[in-house]
Amino acid sequence: MEVEETRLPGIGTKHELTTGEGRRLAVVRKRAGGRELAVHDEDDPDACLVTLALSDEEADVLAELLGAPSIIERLQRLNEQVKGIVTEAVVIDAGSPFDGRTIAESMTRARTGSSIVAVLRGGEMVLGPGAEFRFAPGDTAVIVGSATGTAAAARLLSGA
Repeated sequence: MEVEETRLPGIGTKHELTTGEGRRLAVVRKRAGGRELAVHDEDDPDACLVTLALSDEEADVLAELLGAPSIIERLQRLNEQVKGIVTEAVVIDAGSPFDGRTIAESMTRARTGSSIVAVLRGGEMVLGPGAEFRFAPGDTAVIVGSATGTAAAARLLSGA
């Protein structure tokens, strides 16, 4: 399935896709926060039948309902397909060196060559957390990289 990405100057980024039934959907991620979900008219692809404004929290819940938790399963299948890619899940315990600190402060990518691609918090998944994302006790960081890199990232984040 192809997703078209369009930058909207001063607004954000629009992602569009066409479903198997030929329906056109768009998601606009606003720079100021929040999302808009649009369903286009079948007869006029420039017209929207419905536009829904979603807060960041509502967008996260919708993503989870649509299958965001399956991303870990997909990453594990990718591990099987692409040699050398490993995923690791690391719990941030209270008292960890990064409890209350941001991803940027951890410098995980620079130190280990691995990337934090998601964080599980309270049953919800934050996909692609930004550098400003602040860890809290009980968070599970999902890390992708080489076996050596993910092991180093696990040691770094757990304080081992």
